[in-house]
Amino acid sequence: MAHNIELGRRGELVAAEHLEARGMRVVDRNWRCAFGEIDLVLRDGDRTVFAEVKTRTGPAFGHPFEAITAQKLGRLRRLALAWCEANEHPTARIRIDAVAVHAPAGAPAVVEHLEGIG
Repeated sequence: MAHNIELGRRGELVAAEHLEARGMRVVDRNWRCAFGEIDLVLRDGDRTVFAEVKTRTGPAFGHPFEAITAQKLGRLRRLALAWCEANEHPTARIRIDAVAVHAPAGAPAVVEHLEGIG
């Protein structure tokens, strides 16, 4: 369990660095409320982006994006609205993205980023 938590934190750090290198700015990390947790909240121009980060060390459990089900996407939408309400932030320009981090032991991480998944 501790290994999974550490892997997830590493993946979120790699994802944040990747997105910042592409001009986005991290606004919040690991924001929690009664509905769950948002991994990363970022600004991309005039949009607020809510990013779900999934990290894997190998293919044994499938591609990281496969873990983002329709149920998970619905929860991400509720979380995004809750974050906007808690931060008195307008919801007109929001986007939900997915970030897959492939982090095999002893090799550099590879990042895939899908914009606007839902």
